[in-house]
Amino acid sequence: MGIPMDDNIHTPTLPSGPTTSGGAPRDLSKLTIIELTQEKERIEEELSALSSVLSSHGVHMNTTLTTFDGYPRDDVDIAQIRTTRTRIIRLRNDHKDVMAHLEKGLHDHFANLQRAQDASTTTNNAGTPMALRTATGDNSLSDAGLLGTPFAKVNSVVPGSPADQAGLKAGDTVRNFGGVNWMNHERLSKVAETVQRNEGRTLVVKIARKDGSGQTTELDLQLVPRLNWGGRGMLGCHLVPL
Repeated sequence: MGIPMDDNIHTPTLPSGPTTSGGAPRDLSKLTIIELTQEKERIEEELSALSSVLSSHGVHMNTTLTTFDGYPRDDVDIAQIRTTRTRIIRLRNDHKDVMAHLEKGLHDHFANLQRAQDASTTTNNAGTPMALRTATGDNSLSDAGLLGTPFAKVNSVVPGSPADQAGLKAGDTVRNFGGVNWMNHERLSKVAETVQRNEGRTLVVKIARKDGSGQTTELDLQLVPRLNWGGRGMLGCHLVPL
């Protein structure tokens, strides 16, 4: 007797319709930076969930679904895996589109701020509004604000590890990890890829650290991922997404 479809434990509980909420495709060009960021995070969350579906079957995107002699495997749910893979491919394309619009929006935003600052400086350098000076002066917005938004926190550091030698401490928040930032870290998966690709090479890690009085210090640390340092992994620290 066959198993009813409703009782199939491999039936997905994830949405399988359009990747955007509401059913109709969203016009990304009309979304604000905040809305684009929210869309980016939503897509990344769904990609993570779909990856877990594949993992539950013991497969990934490139795992073969046929036996050595070309027959369909009977130990996995091929239909479910194919559906999940198709969804992942579609979401990855959506993510690329969102990132392109987000990067353009940020570029335009800062270009407009720079033009406003230049115009204000030309007409009355001494009378630049405080709000404009705060947004554009000494790169405060790009260094510590929107472009430098922390995306991960150092949860723990093993003594004597590469992370420890670089100066990382528990409680540090990460703004940039070898070129990975809040816009492209994809739930820290890009951090892991960067580490794997750069064994023995120096990575610049931009962090923010608060002292006992609540003052924040910005630091650029040089971290060299490596194996065989005496512990697990290539860093010796545990990062958690914010």
